[in-house]
Amino acid sequence: MTTDNMHHSGDVAIIDIIRAVAHARGDARCVRGPRDAALSWSQFIDRVERASAAFTALGLGCSRERDTLASHESGQDHLALLTHNSAECLELMCAAFASRIAPVNINHRYTPDELVDILSYAEATAIAVHSDYADVVQAALPRLPQVSVVIEICGSREPRLSSAHSYDSLIAQHTRNEHPPQPSGDDLYLVLTGGTTGRPRAVMWRNGDAVIECFDAAREPQGIDAFLDNLRPELTTLPCAPLMHGAGQWMAMRTLLAGGSIVIPDHAEHFDAEDVWATVIRHEATMLGIVGESFARPLVEVLDSGDFEPQSLNVILTGGAPLTNATKTRLLDRLPTVLIVDGFGSSETGGQMSIVSSQGSAISGVFRPRPNRTVVLSEDLDELLSPGDETVGWLGTTGRLPLGYLNDEEKTSQVFRVIDGVRYSAPGDHARHLADGSIEALGREAVCINTGGEKVFAEEVEEAVLRHGSVRDCIVVGRPSEVWGSEVTAVISMSSSGIPVPTAHELAASMRHLARYKHPKAVIVVDHIRRSPAGKADYGWARRVASSNS
Repeated sequence: MTTDNMHHSGDVAIIDIIRAVAHARGDARCVRGPRDAALSWSQFIDRVERASAAFTALGLGCSRERDTLASHESGQDHLALLTHNSAECLELMCAAFASRIAPVNINHRYTPDELVDILSYAEATAIAVHSDYADVVQAALPRLPQVSVVIEICGSREPRLSSAHSYDSLIAQHTRNEHPPQPSGDDLYLVLTGGTTGRPRAVMWRNGDAVIECFDAAREPQGIDAFLDNLRPELTTLPCAPLMHGAGQWMAMRTLLAGGSIVIPDHAEHFDAEDVWATVIRHEATMLGIVGESFARPLVEVLDSGDFEPQSLNVILTGGAPLTNATKTRLLDRLPTVLIVDGFGSSETGGQMSIVSSQGSAISGVFRPRPNRTVVLSEDLDELLSPGDETVGWLGTTGRLPLGYLNDEEKTSQVFRVIDGVRYSAPGDHARHLADGSIEALGREAVCINTGGEKVFAEEVEEAVLRHGSVRDCIVVGRPSEVWGSEVTAVISMSSSGIPVPTAHELAASMRHLARYKHPKAVIVVDHIRRSPAGKADYGWARRVASSNS
């Protein structure tokens, strides 16, 4: 794999696979829920094609082909998706691919000012929004002159946005394009990073690369017939992770490309553990997608109540945030036939490595890398570290990688590096390559704490703190210290009210396996740990809490 791995001829466009799968699956279920709603594959693709025809009629599409652009440039319209988990979100994403529009995921919790900033940066020319978030969009639109099309998902109601087209009305008014745009494997799929450690950036994936690296639908390039020969119609997936983040989108798209079905819970606008288990049972879901502790702990607490027995479930897939051994063990004790697959990756790399845990063998923190893909790079990013090298380096990936960050040539050159003619992505995760070939993930540079000249990785300490039975959730940060420069501080929430708050000394009993300099020197208790809707820790908020309580 050389530096020319940014272009592959003959790649299949995502929508062409979806169309072929829909034809093969016909009247089989494609999307189930919320409640008793359901769409067959035939109904789903019909709505996708109608939405695509509407996009084309509204003048949206591709104006410049990939081979005329620099790697950090886009020649397509961009559709911002401000939606909670829903069939409409999946339809719009696929319709964008069909119209050669690049979909981009947007956090629907943004304020109007944040929305203006991120949509301007992402060069969104169209917005699709659920009515629930119409007020924020309405306040932002006067400052978004580049947005020419607004589509509101409002069901049978009238749009709340005066300038918006009703999504269902567009579906009803249009039929399939007689001469649809011809999609390309070069067409873009944009993934907006979560922004938990800095400003969100739009990662630019080609369709042909995203199919393999993000959606894990194939190991190597292949024709549509090969996809059809490997369908998994029994796959029924409930993504708890929001579809406005990569983790949820990737699980959903993986399921669609495999010909399975997506399950939407009744309360998809927010995470509700009881609703999730009730939906798993009602729709006999076989796979559940979560993001670390903030999803897993409420789920296992509901299971402990004894009211739910999700017998259809085979796999729990987690990624995007750490999941501790203790929580994995609790889940597996309740669900002894289930496998927990802990995936590791990022918006800039796709899937990098994984761990599989079963009852009696819960594992965390040490992953099996993808052969010939996942490596550890030296601190100065100029060589690969061999297995057994105890040096802490950067987790890197080669193979099919994104083109880079939208309109950010400088940041693209920092993250995507060429070593000995091979292009790697190293977005900032510390790692160590162990002697047996496995890789120990140590956390992001942005949340690494330098205390007294020693590096402390927040996620390692968080897992240790969470072993204490009284702690429900935890974020570990550094706060200014005259003695240490930065002192390790644990911001915690308690598992129940009225129980004594553990001191830093008492927490030390849960972390005897860690060097003393890694132990928290202060403990701050809050009612609720702030995380993104995808379950990722808000380190900026935790630092502010820690500093204000010094």
